[in-house]
Amino acid sequence: MPLNDTVHAVTQTIIERSRDSRAIYLDRMRRAADDGPRRAHLTCGNQAHAYAAMGADKASLVGDRAANLGIVTAYNDMLSAHQPFEHYPEIIRDAARKAGGTAQVAGGVPAMCDGVTQGQVGMELSLFSRDVIALAAGVALSHNTYDAAVYLGVCDKIVPGLVIAAGTFGYIPGIFMPAGPMVSGLPNDEKAKVRQQFAAGEVGRDKLMEAEMASYHGPGTCTFYGTANSNQMLMEFMGLHLPGASFVNPGTPLREALTRAGTERSVSMTALGNEYRPVCDILDEKAFVNGIVGLMATGGSTNLLIHLPAMAKACGVLLEMADFEALSEATPLMAKVYPNGLADVNHFHAAGGLGFMIGDLLDAGLLHDDTKTVAGDTMAEYRTEPKLSDAGVVWEPGSGETLNDKILRPASDPFQVTGGMKQLRGNLGLGVMKVSAVAPERHVIEAPARVFQTQEAVKAAFKAGAFTQDTVVVVRFQGPKANGMPELHSLTPILAVLQDRGLKVALVTDGRMSGASGKVPSAIHVSPEALDGGLLAHVQDGDVIRVDAVAGTLSVLTDGVSDRPAATPDLSDNGHGVGRELFEIFRQTAGPASHGAGVVI
Repeated sequence: MPLNDTVHAVTQTIIERSRDSRAIYLDRMRRAADDGPRRAHLTCGNQAHAYAAMGADKASLVGDRAANLGIVTAYNDMLSAHQPFEHYPEIIRDAARKAGGTAQVAGGVPAMCDGVTQGQVGMELSLFSRDVIALAAGVALSHNTYDAAVYLGVCDKIVPGLVIAAGTFGYIPGIFMPAGPMVSGLPNDEKAKVRQQFAAGEVGRDKLMEAEMASYHGPGTCTFYGTANSNQMLMEFMGLHLPGASFVNPGTPLREALTRAGTERSVSMTALGNEYRPVCDILDEKAFVNGIVGLMATGGSTNLLIHLPAMAKACGVLLEMADFEALSEATPLMAKVYPNGLADVNHFHAAGGLGFMIGDLLDAGLLHDDTKTVAGDTMAEYRTEPKLSDAGVVWEPGSGETLNDKILRPASDPFQVTGGMKQLRGNLGLGVMKVSAVAPERHVIEAPARVFQTQEAVKAAFKAGAFTQDTVVVVRFQGPKANGMPELHSLTPILAVLQDRGLKVALVTDGRMSGASGKVPSAIHVSPEALDGGLLAHVQDGDVIRVDAVAGTLSVLTDGVSDRPAATPDLSDNGHGVGRELFEIFRQTAGPASHGAGVVI
């Protein structure tokens, strides 16, 4: 099948837009690669410090021909998705030795659990943690002793931050090794129902805690298709995972075998061998287009609309929101995974998963096949799925058809003919809505505004019974410059309650929503933000706002709004407490959400 016309046109637009920045980037990467193995330039004293604690590996490290892998790990016990990484370095070191190389933990990076900080002050540091992760990974790799990097990270800001670092150090090969999703627990829709019941006062905190613990119950990624699992999909579509690695459960023999296979592949990809495959050659314009197509086909997280431009910029590739919009219009929605459906990622994987989806999208001409990956020189390898054999992992042909068409469908018979995201434009600015989880009859909401400065104020109004008519809830001064652009997912249960009471409700905000959000129509990431000249700062209670995901518009219909003075927020409490003092420079320098809200990139 020839490449889809829109996919081709968008790719060429990105290539032209990025011509100068990409050329400068690649020139820098080539010059860095020409310097040869990193540690070859270290003095004897430098090397002695680097290898002092490496025991029997010292001789290999001092030699010229043994590849040394630098492990950048986001392990902690706070994130269920990251807890399995505790023992990965032991496995990787052993596998590297058997492959004729060595491996060292180069450094650790922070990893915030957005599930813990959701609705809490700590969430105001969440988006900025992406840039901190990139910085921390940069420090780890700056020792200049590694022939390739192994990146251990899964969740919301961690993978984007690590990709920014991998692109910055793009002259060395890199591979991402996931931990996999936890096994299925309480179905996500049942958990969401209990949350709504609690918000409405129908059940107590004991029942809520029982449901939450039954849903989040073990090691691995949360099983809904939020940002963490969208990250895993992205790494496979963009060729930084081994084929089929994303959704194999932790603690299984296959999971360990994939970790060993990834290590062996890392050793073979270094400049010391015959298959030199640096990250800069993998993460090109076509790879990012493939990633965006995957995001749209799966109905993935809105957070990636912020992260992907930042990730791409680190590789000299310039993405704009128009690219996402065009690819969403050309890409069918092929998956129904919670919050877009009732299934979880384990069910999706069992139905054929990414192997089926990538193969079908290739056959439909919606993916670039001629992209380098850690597995080979085309995307064809990603049609396969890993199996355990006596010799380790072998890759066999994946399912050529869906095994459950209520979860996964071919591009020729999708759940909807366009992707899961809709860009919104109007006098309120540029925003986005995740439409794949919103009922079609709620794609257009026109109603008077109720304006709030904090999510806590929305919750207080709900408890006071203040929402009795159709309402567009405006929560402003939640952008990167105002308070770090926290997720407002804790508003979802109460807004869903209003919706279930028969009211037409929408959310408009310059903040973010969780990748698990969706039931309530939400125009998010509104840019420019209220603190940075956005018209959102001029809106008042009663102004009529139209959120139209069909026409792709976001507008205040009341006359004279722009003639009013902008609201002046009191942000004095945003700058201190729970570490916020340390991030003042981030708030001052953050870019707009439409361009990735970047600080360091």
